[in-house]
Amino acid sequence: LALSQGAVLAEQATVITAAVTALPAEVGPEIRAKAETILLTDAADHDAEVLRILGRRILDHLAPEISETHERKLLEAEETRAWATASLTMTEDGTGRCHGRFTLPTTHGQALRKHLLAIANPRRHRDREARPGGTPTDIERGTLAQRLGKALCEYIETYPANALPAAGGINATLLVTITLDHLISGLGSAALDTGSVITASQARRLACEAAIIPAVLGGKSEILDLGRTRRLHTTAQRHALALRDQGCTTEGCCLPPSACHAHHTHPWASGGHTNLTNARLLCPTHHRLAHNPRYETTTTPNGKLTFHRRL
Repeated sequence: LALSQGAVLAEQATVITAAVTALPAEVGPEIRAKAETILLTDAADHDAEVLRILGRRILDHLAPEISETHERKLLEAEETRAWATASLTMTEDGTGRCHGRFTLPTTHGQALRKHLLAIANPRRHRDREARPGGTPTDIERGTLAQRLGKALCEYIETYPANALPAAGGINATLLVTITLDHLISGLGSAALDTGSVITASQARRLACEAAIIPAVLGGKSEILDLGRTRRLHTTAQRHALALRDQGCTTEGCCLPPSACHAHHTHPWASGGHTNLTNARLLCPTHHRLAHNPRYETTTTPNGKLTFHRRL
């Protein structure tokens, strides 16, 4: 009746109906009627989302002796249903992008959102543009949805490989097949064992930090090197780099060591060693620039790096 009279919106009416219907069987018609009246009155001042919260707590005032038990049962049912229906689908569109859709329990969804917001928070980069040679990151630009998307990419790239479940004695690892010439030059492409293709420069960047194993092929496609997992810096080396570099070694960048990658100054693909002399810390954005052929890297007198787009 209230809906037909325009007293509530359709979404509000749906929430109110669901809240009254969800009341336990021991609640009599009188309390149900009171609950509906209260929620209809609240609808004048609150939207559907707030009404949903008020509806869950309506028994706190009308029947407090059964309210706590009722809420516990509702929460248990919701959590069980949320876990049982959790899902994720991912599809590549053939243009270098992957689209996905997921359904998560509220707790996990809120936790993921907080993690990504922490990465995308512009306050992480607030001083960068104001400093000499400072470069704003891609994460600082665009809508919130765009920033969260880029934050998810950084989240995936920086997730510690040793925290992943082992499969066949090794952590989940991406296998990249690339010719030696392409690996050294950074030109051309590399094939993933998933069937996708990435640029050689992307493979070189990932080889510095991510958990991948390059299968390097010579001119006759013979395997020259499979693995060389020692290209990854050890925990002890990362600690030493943190003490020495104190964060990203790009001029004007203030990201801490925990947010940085260990970068090979002389590329590992070109014979560079995985030691402290040949290593420096770079944040994810500047690590990309270091491997981007469109940018020239310059070392300043104080040992910092600056990046300039090539003309």
